[in-house]
Amino acid sequence: MDQVRIGVLGAARIVPSAVISPARSVPQVTIAAIAARNPQRAQAFARKHRIPKVHESYDALIADPEIDAVYIPLPNSLHCPWTLRALEAGKHVLCEKPLASNAQEAEEMAEAAERAGRVLMEAFHYRYHPLAVRMQEIVISGALGTIQQIETWMCFPLPEPGNIRYRYDLAGGATMDAGCYAINLLRMLAGTEPEVISASARLSSPQVDRRMTATFRLADGAVGQMTCSMLSSTFLKIGARVRGDQGEMRVLNPFIPRLYHRLKVRTAQGTRVEHLPGEATYTYQLRAFAKALLEGAPVLTSAADAIANMRIIDAIYQKAGLRLRGENPSATARA
Repeated sequence: MDQVRIGVLGAARIVPSAVISPARSVPQVTIAAIAARNPQRAQAFARKHRIPKVHESYDALIADPEIDAVYIPLPNSLHCPWTLRALEAGKHVLCEKPLASNAQEAEEMAEAAERAGRVLMEAFHYRYHPLAVRMQEIVISGALGTIQQIETWMCFPLPEPGNIRYRYDLAGGATMDAGCYAINLLRMLAGTEPEVISASARLSSPQVDRRMTATFRLADGAVGQMTCSMLSSTFLKIGARVRGDQGEMRVLNPFIPRLYHRLKVRTAQGTRVEHLPGEATYTYQLRAFAKALLEGAPVLTSAADAIANMRIIDAIYQKAGLRLRGENPSATARA
């Protein structure tokens, strides 16, 4: 295989920025087909974005022998079932974050990928940008000394109560949508898996968080804190702070750095500000996905990493007194 032919499940708003535009800069990738619940919408989407083939259903796309991989931008609750079907059909999968509704689903997906001998990659696109690499380098270098505290934030306004991200049945909630980013970043900067100590939620409806804060125990006595929201008094706050006994690093907008970002390091030697040039995060991600399929290269956002992220999300919901996403309410009541 010298070309990766990707089929897209769903005409979601993220598709153009996530795979269609990046594919123009990654010659090894072709967006070959699309399917959507509404065939007319799929046809219109394909015409607009010059996708050559439209399938009448998700199953028909997955069964297409001319498709090598599937991109899944569906609601969170649908990630697991459609990933399993794609893997069983022998397709590689690039799945939007969070990978699953809960850790148990993520484990099932990882096992299916292992059985099929296919790549399953979670779409944390920011991890592939030079800014993420630079953040890790600074922490690992020891320039900040012994790490004492790591804080991450992903807060933005989504004042749409009817939005799918506020629906429990679709595995919605601030921790799933915004928090998965902040948790992933905290884990990356910590270099170890945090232990959730406490969590506190503000709800938009029963069991659905619009804001979440969580505290963590990190290695060597360090502490962590994550704040995420889709509707709260914290209107917009996206970034991270790492404090050591010899310095501090602050990062503004690590998730979409091409729009604007700032990395500021303060130590006894002085203060410096860095800006990392580069392409769109999604372009780096798609290139890494293609390299994994064509060359067998490892990916940063593997199924194993996704399981670890989902375990933290599950633990936060449990500490906040909320049900896990994907959990059956009646089964919980019987238990």
